[in-house]
Amino acid sequence: MNTNIITEKFSSLFGKEYYLYTSPGRINLIGEHTDYNGGFVFPGAIDKGIYAAVYPNNTDKVRVFSVDYNENAQFGTEENDIPSLSWAKYIFGVVREIKKKGLEVKGFDAVFAGDVPLGAGMSSSAALESCFAYALNDMFALGLDKLLLAYIGQATEHNYCGVKCGIMDQFASVFGKKNSLIRLNCATMEYEYFPFNPQGYKLVLLDTCVKHELASSAYNKRRESCERVCAEIRARNPQVVFLSDATMPMLEEVKDRISQEDYMRAQYVIGEKQRVLTVCDALERNDYDTVGKCMFETHNGMSKQYEVSCEELDFLNDIAKQEGVTGSRVMGGGFGGCTINLVKDNLYEAFIRTAKSQFKEKFAHEPKVYDVIISDGARKIK
Repeated sequence: MNTNIITEKFSSLFGKEYYLYTSPGRINLIGEHTDYNGGFVFPGAIDKGIYAAVYPNNTDKVRVFSVDYNENAQFGTEENDIPSLSWAKYIFGVVREIKKKGLEVKGFDAVFAGDVPLGAGMSSSAALESCFAYALNDMFALGLDKLLLAYIGQATEHNYCGVKCGIMDQFASVFGKKNSLIRLNCATMEYEYFPFNPQGYKLVLLDTCVKHELASSAYNKRRESCERVCAEIRARNPQVVFLSDATMPMLEEVKDRISQEDYMRAQYVIGEKQRVLTVCDALERNDYDTVGKCMFETHNGMSKQYEVSCEELDFLNDIAKQEGVTGSRVMGGGFGGCTINLVKDNLYEAFIRTAKSQFKEKFAHEPKVYDVIISDGARKIK
């Protein structure tokens, strides 16, 4: 992103001195609906993010301009100073969550903009939170470590934005590393970097531009399914804390005590844990065929066992298979959003052309196309 528009706006509003920070959006290669089941996720930071020029203003007020919304916000740093603009609540929340830790955040000026596509499942909100958490920690020398910065972003979502999200988005935004994906154990917060620099391949998202209304209620029902199965398995295997701790033989033991629907949900979750581990092993061998096979298996599981796909996503996945794409699956919670696709360079243009034309013929609009490169996490640019 060209940051000149941000720095020029900052200079015109607040003066010539500023620090420049950025924090990225994220993709998740594999490991979906595993976070709340204590399993693994496998995200990476991307080359699209939030950029902010920030500088202390020696007052007790925060003054922020959003380039994308063309709006100003001004607010204090106490609990009753919460701003009315929704985007400003993310920044206010970060300030408050830092102050709750007994640290002092003084007034500052900021101008920010981003190039994370909104509504495409790449976590623009986590990028915004992580950018300001990183900036304030650096600018005021607060001494917070990276994990605390991620938790501050998550707490902002919970307490000021009304979203009870997991930790993956903020974790990936803060801990991202160029040409690497992060295997994060959501039960223990242990993590490990794995190389991801697929020579001869492109990673591309196809956005259906739809979001079906079922999403929130269906999400809750699936969590409840997993909790019921986990309770049944735990009654026989006390060591099983999360469903991801269980094995397929353990699931078979309780098959007659649970519904067919709950059984299918658990089949998907336990299988998905193994697929994440298989993909990690494959990446260490540069075995992208195995990576792609697991991606297709995940899509099938999300569509047929977990039942969180939709007609548009299945259609794009079928086109990917027909066009010889190495791997493709729904990315995110489901019921709309994007497919993530691992495509050989020599097949890329034909795949995109076919996907656009066939999707438009069936659904009357083209999918949006986002090429992504795995990049570094939150950082200071200047």
